[in-house]
Amino acid sequence: MTTTVPDAAKAVRHQRHDVADKPFITIWEVTRACQLACLHCRADAITRRDPLELSLDEGKALLDQIASFPKPYPLVVLTGGDPFERPDLGELTAYGSSLGLSMALSPSATPNLTTERLGELRDAGGKAVSLSLDGAQAPTHDAFRGFEGTFDRTLDAARLATDAGFRLQINSTVTRSTVLELPRLLTTVLDLGAKLWSVFFLVPTGRGQQLQTLSPDEVEDVLHWLVDVSRFIAIKTTEAPHYRRVVLQRLDAARAGRTPEHGPLHAELTAMTRELLGDREVHERPARPPIDVNSGRGFVFIDHQGWVYPSGFLPHRAGNVRDTPLPEIYRESPIMRALRTPEQFVGKCGVCEFREVCGGSRSHAYAVTGDPLASDPTCSYVPAAALGSAAAQGGVAASAAAQMRAHAH
Repeated sequence: MTTTVPDAAKAVRHQRHDVADKPFITIWEVTRACQLACLHCRADAITRRDPLELSLDEGKALLDQIASFPKPYPLVVLTGGDPFERPDLGELTAYGSSLGLSMALSPSATPNLTTERLGELRDAGGKAVSLSLDGAQAPTHDAFRGFEGTFDRTLDAARLATDAGFRLQINSTVTRSTVLELPRLLTTVLDLGAKLWSVFFLVPTGRGQQLQTLSPDEVEDVLHWLVDVSRFIAIKTTEAPHYRRVVLQRLDAARAGRTPEHGPLHAELTAMTRELLGDREVHERPARPPIDVNSGRGFVFIDHQGWVYPSGFLPHRAGNVRDTPLPEIYRESPIMRALRTPEQFVGKCGVCEFREVCGGSRSHAYAVTGDPLASDPTCSYVPAAALGSAAAQGGVAASAAAQMRAHAH
């Protein structure tokens, strides 16, 4: 089922290749070592490198596998832990660049992040750096990251990265305790000259199980607020693909002359944003359309030991690059194939008219229900089809899910 939203193809970007053939983006956790102790850490990072992590030669072999996908090659992000804990990071970056891969880095704000190291990685062909800011003030962010001084170090690191010629992305995790800092975070992100703001909706995995997630209605309000501010900076949401649904619904409402309904959190965020921006001169730009990438559908994650997952927040192993080439895992793994078949999703996600462009957060579904094909529990939208035929659709999808789970391990 497709949407009837006018110009929907322009409001949301679609991957131009066959999503069953290759991913749009590949995230490689080059190490799990990190000197921080972030409250929401997916990886339960440790202070020392794991002796079982992929070696330099194995890492180069993985980059060869990524470059074996058809052109244009998937984007590559080297993350962690803290990728700067690997002394051979420059060599890995240079090798990937020599293959024609677009290499990006996602370091932690620690003393490892220096002008000299950034210069080495820029010379090696690194193109973008993403840094995390989870609070608009030092006490919030430093408590989140586990060490005092991390907030100020992140601001310094952002300036160093842009001075070195990297394209800067800021990542921010939203929880109930940090959500009201989003408007002030927006001003900080703008001041830093970031090109993209990636807002991550907490998945209760790893250390993140200790934190409070937003309710579905609160998530909806934040998504609407992000659409509002997307005229100031390009917005990406992580584990909230229903942002794309909201974009389409807002476009539909605007064309029909309707005002979307919002909850109290949206009103509070909007009032705070208006007050903070005030008379400030902020450059407005056409909103950058989000792209329809989802777990296993244009997205793939490889951990430090070579295990492949649909997402770093969906701990459902699809295979290991030490045994099976990444292209084969991505194309043939039962879990990957199932995630690219949204009509098999259980409940309302399986019958939603936005399922092809959204698909719901598979990581949230898995974290809450144990089923990666279940409906996204963070989405408040109820599609019309779910009111009448959800039971029948859910029965078919549940059968397919059971078959997939039986073969996925």
